[in-house]
Amino acid sequence: MEKQWQQVAEHLKATLDQAKYDAWIEPVRIALDGDQLHITAPGRFFLDGLKRDCGVVLRQAVDLVLGAQVSIEYHIDDSIQAHAAAENVRAQAAAESVGRVDGNIDPRFTFANFVVGSSNEFVFAASQAVAEKPGENYNPLYVHGGVGLGKTHLIHAIANTLIEAKKYSIAYRTGERFTNELIESIRTRTTQDFRERYRQVDVLIIDDVQFIEGKTSTQEEFFHTFNALHEVHKQIILVSDRSPHNMAHLEERLRSRFNWGLVADIQPPNLETRLAILHNKAELAGIKLDRDVAYLLASRISNNVRELEGALTRLNAYAHLTRKEISLEMAKHVLREQLRVVERIIDVDDIQKKIADYYAIQLKEMKSSRRSRNVAFPRQVAMFLCKELTRKSLPEIGEAFGGRDHTTILYACRKVDEMRKSDAEFNDEIERLMKSIRPESM
Repeated sequence: MEKQWQQVAEHLKATLDQAKYDAWIEPVRIALDGDQLHITAPGRFFLDGLKRDCGVVLRQAVDLVLGAQVSIEYHIDDSIQAHAAAENVRAQAAAESVGRVDGNIDPRFTFANFVVGSSNEFVFAASQAVAEKPGENYNPLYVHGGVGLGKTHLIHAIANTLIEAKKYSIAYRTGERFTNELIESIRTRTTQDFRERYRQVDVLIIDDVQFIEGKTSTQEEFFHTFNALHEVHKQIILVSDRSPHNMAHLEERLRSRFNWGLVADIQPPNLETRLAILHNKAELAGIKLDRDVAYLLASRISNNVRELEGALTRLNAYAHLTRKEISLEMAKHVLREQLRVVERIIDVDDIQKKIADYYAIQLKEMKSSRRSRNVAFPRQVAMFLCKELTRKSLPEIGEAFGGRDHTTILYACRKVDEMRKSDAEFNDEIERLMKSIRPESM
């Protein structure tokens, strides 16, 4: 049997490249029983890879040496030393990868078409450094910022740069998908396969990592995955809508590790950067964009690049359908509802300052734990106005008021709303405050 298998192995060596042979064929255990060839692999995930990458040529080699009547039976034995096999899989991934990616990376997002401004130049430079030397520069890289500011663009740009290098295996997941895969692996008793899948990659990217906050099992598993990758200098990239410090339900040991490398935030772009983004998008889409139109959009849509791009797309579609050129009057007409909504966007800080001044308390009292009525009541009014006038969720508002629970915000809002219904004078007061914070649209 050993001599026959050696003949099969020689045929495989002549067919497969050395890296693939070392990764998938060397670690398995072989036994021949009559017309059955038994191949035992060290794990389910390993076996799946063996079948995927070598199943066809293995069948051909067996047919050639042993004959077509010999069947191949696959088995799993977790007692086989899997460490060497896992190392070979990593070597194979690096050697044969043509930008091998487990996850969906958008090829449109590159460093070349990312518009750099004062609000994002630091994180842009850090992302480039990571792409140049993954595992060496800033590990982990933790990028955070609001919606539509370019976080996704940057991490996909890193991935696309590494794909071009053809040397790295990459796993890209959202926090939600990572959590769902873990739950499924627990249900199907395949947690070892789950671990192997993530611990053999060169680069692990987790988008929306805040999703794992408060999920004990997911945080436990991610903690060990993080350690396993970091110890062997594999790159970890994490993306979130807030900093590790502001993730109230994140385990302290994970918070500490998230801060090991570089934590970088992206701020809303300034007017010049927004104008540059608009002109860049217009040029790529072949849209003729008047300077006044660009200024209207950039000056009125300031917090979200995604909304800025959406406004441009809508304007272009209208111009195409009506066969008219984009003009300032057209932009004001087509985007009138969006521009009105944008004008009403108010920051939580604006409201806190306004209410603190109105009720003659110190601004810091908005986040304090004091419960005296002269502080608690203005704080509740501010919470109510934040819910009414901003796009923040209740947990986000709670975070802005000293890390309070969302139920506290909900209670404050209900109390103020009930007072408005029963006290006409107080209702008028609230209306005046709302009007002073949110001027009428032009």
